[in-house]
Amino acid sequence: MSVKSPQSSSIDLVKLEPIFETYKNMPRGSLIPVLQAAQEAYGYLPTVVLEAIAGQIGAPISQVYGVVTFYSQFKLVPRGKHVIRACQGTACHVRNSNLILETLKSNLGVTPGDTTTDLQFTLETVACIGACSLAPVMMVDNEAHGRLRPERIPEILDKYRS
Repeated sequence: MSVKSPQSSSIDLVKLEPIFETYKNMPRGSLIPVLQAAQEAYGYLPTVVLEAIAGQIGAPISQVYGVVTFYSQFKLVPRGKHVIRACQGTACHVRNSNLILETLKSNLGVTPGDTTTDLQFTLETVACIGACSLAPVMMVDNEAHGRLRPERIPEILDKYRS
């Protein structure tokens, strides 16, 4: 079944059927795994999906929404095809990570936490990536890019544009 939603032109709830089948005999405590599976299927958790989950498990939508907004792993808006995590840790900070972040913001036209209008990139900041020897560093999906200079950012982003 396709449902119109302001978050997306069409949300196909058929993707929920195997999730509901997997968790059909699980107690109400299975909400988090159901939400994780739904987010994996859709890339985020649109309202219509949250409503369907609430109906399936017999919980009020407010409870489902409360869980989704409590845990940072859940996303209520579409994320980009590529997630950029710009490190803002101490080692990166002393090596001018602020210039890298400003260059990313300028090149992408978004601020941290936002997604480009073409849904190609989501920009996030993180406290530490754990690659201090590469500072300043950013991750694009699961690939580290280190010893960054602002002039390298456009070239790196071009590798991920489709």
